[in-house]
Amino acid sequence: MDDLTGFQRDLLYVIAGFDRPSGQDVKEEIEGYYSSEINHGRLYPNLDTIVNKGLVEKGELDRRTNYYTITADGEQAIVERQEWKSQYIDYSSY
Repeated sequence: MDDLTGFQRDLLYVIAGFDRPSGQDVKEEIEGYYSSEINHGRLYPNLDTIVNKGLVEKGELDRRTNYYTITADGEQAIVERQEWKSQYIDYSSY
C-alpha cells in the first residue's frame, strides 16, 4: 500500500467497508468524507489503479454499473497499514 496515493487508500477503505459498492456508491461516500465533489475523471482512474494492483476486484452489476469488492490482498494491505500506523499512534490515548 506504500505506493498508493492517500486518495487511493481512502477508496480502498471505503470499498472494504461496503458489500460490493457501485462506483456511484464509492463516489458519494468519498465526497462525504472530503466534503467536496469528486469528478469522474479523478474517481475512475484511481479505482482502476487499485483494481490493477490486485487490491480490489471490479465486477458488472449491469451493462452500465460496475461494483467493487476488496480482495484478500487488499484486506492484507489494510491490516499492514494499520499495524504500521500503530507504531506511531497510540489510539488508546484518544
